[in-house]
Amino acid sequence: MHFVVMGCGRVGARLAHDVEEQGHSVAVVDQNPDSFRRLGPDFSGRTVAGIGFDRDTMLRAGVDEAYAFAAVSSGDNSNIIAARVARETYGVQRVVARIYDPGRAEVYRRLGIATVATVPWTSREIIAELLPTDSSALWQDEAGRVALVELGPHGSWFGRPLEDLERATGARVAYLTRLGHALLPATGTVLQDGDRVFAAVELARRRAAIDAAAAEAEVEA
Repeated sequence: MHFVVMGCGRVGARLAHDVEEQGHSVAVVDQNPDSFRRLGPDFSGRTVAGIGFDRDTMLRAGVDEAYAFAAVSSGDNSNIIAARVARETYGVQRVVARIYDPGRAEVYRRLGIATVATVPWTSREIIAELLPTDSSALWQDEAGRVALVELGPHGSWFGRPLEDLERATGARVAYLTRLGHALLPATGTVLQDGDRVFAAVELARRRAAIDAAAAEAEVEA
């Protein structure tokens, strides 16, 4: 598969190498030819000097045959324009843009353009290293609204429907593992001893959800 990366800063150079190491072809675009030095002598992909959303530049990079396009330059506007051109003009289905402004990132996500909001992501990573916060979130979305957590149900939940656990915790069970195998819950799925339960919950409520699952289930009237 062919990938096009716009921006040959540290992120772009690392991304290009990572993709190439997985056996894919890569073209890197940057306005400054000197930036390609970051790729080093081992990079065997294509380098294209030019503006990332310019038609001739994009065609030289092979955007018309690209499986995916990543805009990771230092400019929000350039990244968004390039991402939209790749998707809307050349039909690239997998497009992502790095955006520093979290507000703008949210707007473009609603328009269907995948974005990585660098500032909030970096802030969360630094806080995780600095503060003794719990590590209960296995994953969380870039906007910091939804988290995936593991619920450790109290033994009294076993033998009861997952729907009961969802009501008590306010979480939505995404999947569970049983005897080492993952399975998607269906209507009427009953918790069994040994199940590991993974659920999506509002980030601000993840600790409350975990605590509710760990508490003894109320006896049904």
